[in-house]
Formats: sequence, structure tokens, C-alpha cells
Amino acid sequence: MKVSHKTVQLTLISFGIFLILATYFIYPKMIKEKKLSEIKKEKPAEDTIKIDGIDANVFENVEYQGIYDLNNSFTIKSEKAHILNNEPDMVYMTNMNATIYMNDGRIITITSDTGKYNKINYDCFFEKNVKAYDHKTVILSENLDLLSTEDYASVYNNVILTSDNGSLKADKINYNFDTELYEISMFDDKAVKIKITK
Repeated sequence: MKVSHKTVQLTLISFGIFLILATYFIYPKMIKEKKLSEIKKEKPAEDTIKIDGIDANVFENVEYQGIYDLNNSFTIKSEKAHILNNEPDMVYMTNMNATIYMNDGRIITITSDTGKYNKINYDCFFEKNVKAYDHKTVILSENLDLLSTEDYASVYNNVILTSDNGSLKADKINYNFDTELYEISMFDDKAVKIKITK
């Protein structure tokens, strides 16, 4: 009986020592490796390529935040983006999507096939199949420039604006998101086409 009692005690002591070692050495190492693998999964893919002979870093699922018109916050996202080494402040984006949060509670969304975003001054340049919309106005065009220091967006090239009041076609519109007013112009002497509904 004494031998089996000592064996049980030695087994329990060995098991206790193993638990202490596992708690302080093995388990923390396992957690650290798991966290590292999660960080690697969450980190956007980054590669270096050449675009027109210039080195560029390529990213996936990027997101930036900034300020428009000095007091309205926005987020801008892109499925794919690249930054040229000789233009480190400019991000060239594919499937660009911006959301502007206005002070009055409105949310304005702007999407385009491609575009550029300046990380320093927050200027955004949307290109190809641009769509901008809020709670009652939809603007379609080929280009939209959103300059962070201006109180309007410059929309140009095949602009179609549709709102509750009607629709219009023009070459260029400066649309003020705060006042919801627009300045309409054409590149030549053609007349602006406006359809007003009641």
C-alpha cells in the first residue's frame, strides 16, 4: 500500500508541475502564435509591382478617414489600391466608395470604378461611372472632384442629376452638399436640359 500511495503522490506532483509549466510557458506561447496568425490574416495584401516603369505598392481592402469642408467627416474605401513610390501621398483606387457624414445627419455616398485620394489634404477624385446620392438627390457622371477645403463637389462630363424636383443634364455641376444648391454649366454654348416635375 505504501508503494502505491507514493506512486499516486508522485503522479499528482508530476501532473501539478506539468500544469504549472503549461500555464506559464506552453499556453502563452500558443496564444501568441494564434494572435500572430490572426494579425497576418487581417493585414491587407501588400505587394510591390511596376506600373509604367515606376515601383508601386499594391494593397487590398483599404480604408481612410478624413474631413470634408472642414467639419464633415468621411470614410473612403477601395477594394484594390496602389501607391507609386514617386507619389507617396496619392492613393490610386479601384472600386472607390466614399461616405460623407454631414452635420445635419444626412449621409452622402459616392462610388466610382476608379479614382485617386490624397492622404495629406484629403482631396478625392472619382472617375468612371460615378454615382453620388443622398436622401433625395442622385448624380451620375464620369468625374467628381471632392476637394476638402471647398464647400461643393465639382461634377463633370455627362452629368445627370435627378431629385424630387426633376432632372437635368449638363456638362458640369458644382453641387453644394450643405445648401443642396447647384451651379450648372456647359462646356460650349449648348443649352442645359432641365426637366422640372411637380
